[in-house]
Amino acid sequence: MEGCCALRIGDKVPDFRIDTFEPADGSFGEISLEELKKQGKWTILFFYPADFTFV
Repeated sequence: MEGCCALRIGDKVPDFRIDTFEPADGSFGEISLEELKKQGKWTILFFYPADFTFV
């Protein structure tokens, strides 16, 4: 896959910011990968391109 910009196993994920939703109180927010790293949080990234519902 030469010329592709996709990440491969072992690559570092670049920092990003993403909108969040907290169902317990119905609030929206924002989080970044850098903030999660600073907090020492484990992070699992996945996406499901065929749907627009919260998982």
